[in-house]
Amino acid sequence: MGKSGAGKTVLLRLIADLDPPRTGTVELDGARRERLSGPDWRRRVIYQPAEPAWWSPVVRQHFGGADLDRVGAMVTALGLPPAILDAELMHLSTGERQRLAMVRSLSRGPSVLLLDEPTAALDQASTLAYEALLREETAKGTAIVWVTHSEEQAARVGHRRLVVVDRSLQSP
Repeated sequence: MGKSGAGKTVLLRLIADLDPPRTGTVELDGARRERLSGPDWRRRVIYQPAEPAWWSPVVRQHFGGADLDRVGAMVTALGLPPAILDAELMHLSTGERQRLAMVRSLSRGPSVLLLDEPTAALDQASTLAYEALLREETAKGTAIVWVTHSEEQAARVGHRRLVVVDRSLQSP
């Protein structure tokens, strides 16, 4: 958590190896980031920005090689109709795209998921479904670093809370 501009997104991007490191180290399962190639690291550590990128016009085209049965189950769990996989992205709401981005990220089987305000555009019911899906993923061993401005959400989903103040991590 932290105020806008405090450095939360910068922290996630540094962990994901998307920006050049300034100081510090990042490890996953005892291996330092430098021991893996950038693409190998980013397959295991997925960063999902607040506004996810899309590179093909149809949703299904973003799931090449994914287990489509699992994708369909996640889509349904998030309150979306299965037919949405055949929709054109330009016709979807921001909230639908946010939920589909989560499905896309999870379908890749990351060890760590870095989420930058992933439920900002969602209504309460969709937010709770999103949180429930992520609780299932953490029970399976996926680690999640989740940026939120909501104290209530942090209390519901967080196991440990950190605050970013002037680009520095602090315990509340």
